[in-house]
Amino acid sequence: MKKVLALLVLASLSLSSLAADQATAMDIAKKNGCLACHALDKKLVGPAWNEVGKKYAGDAAAAEQLVVKVKKGTKGTWGPVPMPPNATVKDADIKMLVDFVLTLK
Repeated sequence: MKKVLALLVLASLSLSSLAADQATAMDIAKKNGCLACHALDKKLVGPAWNEVGKKYAGDAAAAEQLVVKVKKGTKGTWGPVPMPPNATVKDADIKMLVDFVLTLK
C-alpha cells in the first residue's frame, strides 16, 4: 500500500511539474510573439508544436538543432513560409521552449 501511495504522489508531482512547465513555456511564447504563428495542437502559419515534438521524438540532437533554428530562423522544413530569426529572444527562453515542445507528441 505504501508503494502504491508513493507512486501516486510521484505521479502527481510529475503532472504538477509538467503543468508548471507548460504554463512557463506558454508565458514565454506569449511574451515573445511565438503564438502569432504557432499553436500547441493545430497548424497556423507555422507547424503545431505537437507535430514538431512528434517529428523529433527520439532524436538526441534535436534540441540543439531546434535552438539554432529558432534563434537564426529557418525555411523549407515545414513548407514554403520561412520562420524569421528570433535574435532578440533570450537563449534560456528559446531552450525552455524547445525543451517543452520536445515533450509534446
